[in-house]
Amino acid sequence: MNVEARLGELIGEAAGRLHTARSRNDQAATDTRLWLRRRIDDIDGAMRDLRAALIDQAERHAATVMPGLTHLQAAQPVTFGHHLMAYVEMVGRDRGRLADARRRLNECPLGAAALAGTSFSIDREATAAALGFDRPCANSMDAVSDRDFVIEFLSAASIAAMHLSRLAEELVMWSSPGFGFIAMSDAFTTGSSIMPQKRNPDAAELVRGKSGRVIGALVSLLVTMKGLALTFAKDMQEDKEPLFDAADTIWLCTRAATGMIADMTVNTEAMAAAAGAGHATATDLADWLVRELDMPFRDAHHVVGRAVRLADERGATLAELPLADLRAIEPRLTEAVYEVLAVERAVEGRDSLGGTAPAQVRRAIAAARERFP
Repeated sequence: MNVEARLGELIGEAAGRLHTARSRNDQAATDTRLWLRRRIDDIDGAMRDLRAALIDQAERHAATVMPGLTHLQAAQPVTFGHHLMAYVEMVGRDRGRLADARRRLNECPLGAAALAGTSFSIDREATAAALGFDRPCANSMDAVSDRDFVIEFLSAASIAAMHLSRLAEELVMWSSPGFGFIAMSDAFTTGSSIMPQKRNPDAAELVRGKSGRVIGALVSLLVTMKGLALTFAKDMQEDKEPLFDAADTIWLCTRAATGMIADMTVNTEAMAAAAGAGHATATDLADWLVRELDMPFRDAHHVVGRAVRLADERGATLAELPLADLRAIEPRLTEAVYEVLAVERAVEGRDSLGGTAPAQVRRAIAAARERFP
């Protein structure tokens, strides 16, 4: 109505014809789709930048060794580049979900009027094309009562927010003194009001925290819509607040994550030292026993378990155990076993497709640049 009033100031009484064959119901649904279509494009651009920042860091650290964890315990050594490329895959899927949501929302409700269509002879195909839609919505009742397109966007945004939260948690963890893997500049950290030594990873913590707002927006609208009979009810105006907030939040969090990834300084020495802790090459020793001695893996598992217990008793790593002690556990062991106990060799040996070997990481980076333009 405000648009109509302003148009009247500009062109006179002809503006009164603007509402012919239209209702606030189909106009609001159309405007929301137009707004969300543009906003998805903005968010996709931010995600593209995040993907590029991750790939650039991964390329710099394709051979930087770090501990790979399960249950937050040392598992097997990996490379930092390989770890970052896992997030590249996640962001790629997030962009795919947003693209799918954009494609499905790109139908035009205009001309559905209040709910039943209109008796005026209108060309809905022409209107849809003029507004950049692929086609008109096929059913007038669905056109005005559908908020699937908002819910689908919020679903895709919630998954992306979850991914950003996981990345943020790792940035918080890696920058803590207990890890010391990375450092972030003052642009993304803050000090304490009373402790001058502090450098708190506030930007990462806020990305982690704001994921709850995006996920909450999805739940809020699902609950709003679940009990509504067709077609329009005033409840449906409650789609705007969670939609606008979630779109702004996911865009901002993506931009912040991009800045942190590009900004961080990597402590390769700390990563390498941690990669050798916790007998991280134990699996490589078991694989060597299977490959070189034709030992069943279950038997190899028991042999390595005994070696790990001995190393713990000695306060040593597996690589520091004398060959005589290892032969006391398995007489067929030779000096060659120490080659697989070195962290760098263990990483290089994981050269299967999708593995952590630097050569595979570089192949994955080249492929990602092609797959995720």
